[in-house]
Amino acid sequence: MRRKEREITDLQELKAIINNCDVCRVAFADDNVPYIVTMNFGYSVGDGKIYFHCAREGRKIEMIRKNNYVCFEMDTNHILHEGIRACDFGMSYSSIIGYGQITIVKDPDERISGLNQIMSHYTSKKEFSYKQDALEKTMVLRLDIKEMTGKKK
Repeated sequence: MRRKEREITDLQELKAIINNCDVCRVAFADDNVPYIVTMNFGYSVGDGKIYFHCAREGRKIEMIRKNNYVCFEMDTNHILHEGIRACDFGMSYSSIIGYGQITIVKDPDERISGLNQIMSHYTSKKEFSYKQDALEKTMVLRLDIKEMTGKKK
């Protein structure tokens, strides 16, 4: 990171940023073509995993099957600081960028656990019930984080 004074290394502070984020952007690559998708997510505290849900087919699933190494980004706490001239404006924020491998979750228990992580991120609940037909239509993805850095201004 170029601006070391903005780097966040404290794990608790990184977790707080993740908990405050509404979405996670995941960047895929196929040969020389990038593709980024904004997704709802759930972070599994303690084991460095992020869960997502999506349709069972589509561009991102095709790309995962070709290359499952991805980059992800989250940001929050945006505050615009106005200035007199355009170059005097600034923005406060907290963000995380990381890398890891994303896989399709096949195990039924882990699929439910992953969906519970996602739902818990957006609610105060911990357990949920699911219709069987909805489960059959839903793909659950797990991102195993290999590297993650935080930044704030």
